Amino acid sequence: MKLDRTNELIHGTINETEPYEALVHVLESAIELVQIPDNDFCWSSWNDSEEATKEIQKLLNMAKSYALPEKVEASVLFAPTGPLQEVSLISGWAEPFLKVAEKYDQVENLLWPNS
Repeated sequence: MKLDRTNELIHGTINETEPYEALVHVLESAIELVQIPDNDFCWSSWNDSEEATKEIQKLLNMAKSYALPEKVEASVLFAPTGPLQEVSLISGWAEPFLKVAEKYDQVENLLWPNS
């Protein structure tokens, strides 16, 4: 499986002048990661890749429309012991997850600076 968006995100920088586009990039990366074949979802709140993708896609669609999702809806995905981290730990991609989560933190500070 190609993880093009994830590799671009991890090895690139966040464009602080386009925070919605940066959020789109982070969420596209999250979708790539949850769609890795043979992911194990037993520790997460999701039953499978389809359910995870659906939840993330909802936020992605909002960001693409320049509608700001509720902060908690986005931040919980990337939180310690959140569903993405749980899948990453059991599925063997914990380090890439941490790098994507760091990028999310940067975007969060741009979009929700006073919260």
